[in-house]
Amino acid sequence: MRILIADDHALMRSALAGAVRMVDPDADITTVGSFPEACRAAPGHALILCDLIMPGADPLGGIAALRAAAADTPILVITGHEDDATLLSLLALGIAGFVPKSVSGQVMEAAIRLVLAGGTYLPPRLAILAASRTDPPTRPPPRFHLSARQREVLAGIARGHSTKQIAAALAIAPATVKAHTAALLAEIGASNRAQAVALARDAGLI
Repeated sequence: MRILIADDHALMRSALAGAVRMVDPDADITTVGSFPEACRAAPGHALILCDLIMPGADPLGGIAALRAAAADTPILVITGHEDDATLLSLLALGIAGFVPKSVSGQVMEAAIRLVLAGGTYLPPRLAILAASRTDPPTRPPPRFHLSARQREVLAGIARGHSTKQIAAALAIAPATVKAHTAALLAEIGASNRAQAVALARDAGLI
């Protein structure tokens, strides 16, 4: 699996490479330090991890150019930038998500796995904001119909537990947890675990 890491700080590139190795020890990792380099290297990768602020372009212009150069390759933006308007604008470009630079290695690894599986990773606060921007202002809080077991799985997800940890706690098979997770994501209308937790909290489910 080929992974492109774009960040102008060597320490961050090293940290991101470490997270990638936790997901795939045999990953073929390419590192660059600017938007122009990232655009040139983009084709042919399974995932691109990209800093939001790098030499060669402004954040919006740089990510837009990278999105065009990368074709269908998912782009996970790693950022310390907290401007909601900018992040939502980038999300509209088709970015596969955002990960704050302050997160733990475990969260970074989980975000990488999620995006590689076709999901979108958003911090809960941004997930709520994104959802609120797409809903009519007068829309009542959604009413979700989750089974008792799905609620238990959701509670485990909200606590940050892995599929295996939830399975052990509930004395069920990991495959069963995955099935319940897929069902509750569909019911809530979320594309990933983080968004499901954010929307569930907004609806008063947890």
